[in-house]
Amino acid sequence: MHSTDLQTVDDYHTLWQTSNHINWTIQDLIGGDKRLNFTRPFLPDALARVSTISCLNQQEKLKLNQIRGNSYLYLFGLCEEFILPSVIEYVSHIQRNDLYAIQAYLHFAEEESKHILLFRQFAKEFEQGFGIPCECIGPAQAICDRILAYHPLAVALMTLHIEWMTQRHYLESVRDNQGLDPQFCRLLRYHWLEEAQHAKLGALMVQEVARGLAPAAIEAAIADYFSIIDLLDQGLQQQVQLDLESLSRATNRQFSTTEQVEIQANQLQSYRWTFLWSGMTHQNVRRTFVEICPSSKARLLEKAKALG
Repeated sequence: MHSTDLQTVDDYHTLWQTSNHINWTIQDLIGGDKRLNFTRPFLPDALARVSTISCLNQQEKLKLNQIRGNSYLYLFGLCEEFILPSVIEYVSHIQRNDLYAIQAYLHFAEEESKHILLFRQFAKEFEQGFGIPCECIGPAQAICDRILAYHPLAVALMTLHIEWMTQRHYLESVRDNQGLDPQFCRLLRYHWLEEAQHAKLGALMVQEVARGLAPAAIEAAIADYFSIIDLLDQGLQQQVQLDLESLSRATNRQFSTTEQVEIQANQLQSYRWTFLWSGMTHQNVRRTFVEICPSSKARLLEKAKALG
């Protein structure tokens, strides 16, 4: 791997310092008297999109919103489970004199592992408070292994997608939203603060990995990125069905075929917008794709349109 230039070294130093400044612990955010409020929604409707489902009453919509809040953090945790080993592997290739880069990415990895543990703790508190188990896709390790089998540049691009997606969700939909459970919003806020640094590191990682590849190899890696998108889309389709089953148990209601079709169509569009479209169309993701492979822009937009 090439040695970083002086400006990039300065960037790594700044990002590392900022991450240390905003550092928090799991105990700061969850446990004790820091409890979820199950009388309020967890996700903004821009992400959960339950308000337009005509076959559900308001209480059922609230239940589905909370089920979506649970799966939202589970899916973030799942993604971070493949990001973590990919970042550690990347660190092993950094030249030993790039000490600020090493510090920055090791801190990146440490924070990702902390997020995984935070979301696992959330899952326990959610199940206890919600009253019924809500299944999520998995096993997570098997999904992560499939993603990590793709080209490292594809995994880095997917990581960048997720980091900028996180920024978009929080800034556009969660921040300043007064109608949501404050505890859930607090978890998202502190997650967002650290992911803001990860997004910048992710962009540097993509640039560095791409720098050592021939154009044909970059194109192949971008094709792998789209394969990861398809893999995640399959998982989202499965999650929609699991959520429907959880909603049926939570409401003690058997939905008719017509009602199931309405809920599934609505929620698949919502999941795709939340986890795929909102990352693929982020201006900083598009910019990175164009920088490493100008011809990829059209395909990125075409795929996003198909999922939007």
